[in-house]
Amino acid sequence: MKYIFSLFLLYFVLASCSQEKKQNTQTFKHTNDLINESSPYLLQHAHNPVDWKPWNEETLELAKKENKLIIVSIGYSACHWCHVMEHESFENDSVAAIMNENFINIKVDREERPDVDQVYMHAVQLLTGSGGWPLNCITLPDGRPVFGGTYFEKDQWMKVIQDISDLYKKSPEKVIGFAENLTEGIKSTELITVSKKPAEFKNEFINAAVNNWKTQFDTINGGQIGAPKFPMPINLNFLLQYAIQNNDKSIENHVIKTLTKMANGGIYDQVGGGFSRYATDETWHIPHFEKMLYDNAQLVSLYSNAYAITKNPLFKKIAEETLNFLERECLDNTGAFYSSIDADSKNADGELEEGAYYVWTQNELKALLGSDYDLFKSYYDVSISGLWENQKYVLTRTSKSIADISKENNIGETDLNEKTNNWNSILLEARNTRPHPRMDNKALTSWNALNINAYVDAYRIFQNPHYLEVAKKTAHFIMTKQYREDGGLNHVYINNKSSVDGYAEDYAATIDAFINLYQVTLDEYWLNTANTLMDYSITHFFDQNTGLFYFTSNNAPPLITRKIETTDDVIPSSNATLATSLFKLSLYYYDENYSKIAKNMMHAMQEHAVDTPSSYSKWLSLMMDYSNPFYEVVISGEKAPELLKEINAYYLPNIILAGATAESDLPLMENKYNPNQTYIYVCTNGTCKLPQTKVSEALKSIKKR
Repeated sequence: MKYIFSLFLLYFVLASCSQEKKQNTQTFKHTNDLINESSPYLLQHAHNPVDWKPWNEETLELAKKENKLIIVSIGYSACHWCHVMEHESFENDSVAAIMNENFINIKVDREERPDVDQVYMHAVQLLTGSGGWPLNCITLPDGRPVFGGTYFEKDQWMKVIQDISDLYKKSPEKVIGFAENLTEGIKSTELITVSKKPAEFKNEFINAAVNNWKTQFDTINGGQIGAPKFPMPINLNFLLQYAIQNNDKSIENHVIKTLTKMANGGIYDQVGGGFSRYATDETWHIPHFEKMLYDNAQLVSLYSNAYAITKNPLFKKIAEETLNFLERECLDNTGAFYSSIDADSKNADGELEEGAYYVWTQNELKALLGSDYDLFKSYYDVSISGLWENQKYVLTRTSKSIADISKENNIGETDLNEKTNNWNSILLEARNTRPHPRMDNKALTSWNALNINAYVDAYRIFQNPHYLEVAKKTAHFIMTKQYREDGGLNHVYINNKSSVDGYAEDYAATIDAFINLYQVTLDEYWLNTANTLMDYSITHFFDQNTGLFYFTSNNAPPLITRKIETTDDVIPSSNATLATSLFKLSLYYYDENYSKIAKNMMHAMQEHAVDTPSSYSKWLSLMMDYSNPFYEVVISGEKAPELLKEINAYYLPNIILAGATAESDLPLMENKYNPNQTYIYVCTNGTCKLPQTKVSEALKSIKKR
């Protein structure tokens, strides 16, 4: 595919230390200003003949001073078509000569600067009706966009840049006029209209939205109809919550089918654990092999919760294997998790090839597995249906059950499970002798916060204390490396350096993670820190006119427009996550201002959420909290940690938890401590039912709907 529409396909590549050392000894014909950057993506372009410069005030001032148009080229390290355009155009001396003579050329790592990417992606979508990466936008010297698109073949690109350059020299007023109109179009389409109707959140609105959404379900393969297929954990999380709270078995079955198909498909790394970004086909078979931290983090939470509901051992297995993968491949000694692993690695000929690290030939499998090969074929699909290309296979589970495979091969189920674990160990060891895919070692605050949730949810359900230790270590990473003296957060951590003023997504994800961490530890440090970060967010991001949060802080250098992110994508929108946390914090602290802001935000997004549920699923989850019973569950007394673990083993999406073993200053905990007995209080808006001493009795007071 040359274009990837509407969804984030983000990840980065960083060469190994030995490769860096080797590269540093090489002599390059060209070196540009990107050589001084830390972004893996920018460093990939540091030796292009194009005179690339980073996005900063100095570069933008240079464009104004020289009155030159700007080429803003945005991408990420593992983007296939970014690589193609680099090779065809940006490594070509003739193309570079035109660009260098007529333009100020800026390369942007879209993950490092999502604010810049959002602005110019919007411009290209207005111009072309679609978007994707590489994203190439031509702007006036002041940054206002004139023209844009995604991938261009070399001859197309040369014609585009030459024609626009000539037009700007001959008739600059035409180019300026077009830029003015386009910029106004960007601003006008981003206006948030606050409904004048009274706020009214009803379950019937959500039911109607879900019923419309059902028409998009793939009833055979799970997920959404068609290909490519993206996991979209935020959507599945809402649907699971909806199904349980509304006793909708058809929705529950759809989610369970989707999770099962994904777990058995090639999108899941059957040997090493972890999910790829998406499947290129509708059966989840052939992945686009890159692995992203944000996908895997959210999917761990989803599979953990699904296990709590179903007790399906497959879901526990997937969650645990994915966490093993994340720790094995992505965790550094600070507690930070790296961002992604590339799809490409070197094949036997020494050339980069997508999926080379992950695929197998029959001869390789036979040599490694010996007499077990036939049994292996009963478990994994090594047949014509499992074949990919060049006689190579992406491993998927066959459609046969464990019981059927055991019966057909006269082997016990326990022995078969031991066999599969042994096979995976053998294949993983063999795979590790191959050239590894390149790793992006950039740690992003928002993605690490999502991963805290993954470990918290896994700990909550599986009660493995190691998971809680990892969650706390990552939380301490954020507070020791990314938290600033002024109370704000930074976005990026790489090479022992914290940088880039945090975005709303960083605050939203971190606040959410710290609230969740409090709910399994009862350590009020995390809840109080979440509260402090929320106050900072209101001070620096909140827009009084719309009642929503800007994506960038009021300290950030201005762009042509200051965007407000409200739609969910692969990651839930910053505004939806902040609104949900405001709702919860208002209950913990009895904060009427928080409550008012959260309700107004939900009101502003209500019609959008009902009309387009797949793009507003985090908002719909919050709407369910308003339209269905929601409870504050307080555990006070010496046995609070013990009872907390018991409650946490259940899937209860319509509660918040608070607790302490002694007196607490937390408003929700006031007047609930008894030194002689541990009580469980089930409350609604601060009004509590009679306290209970047993979890089973307390749960009777919690209605799912």
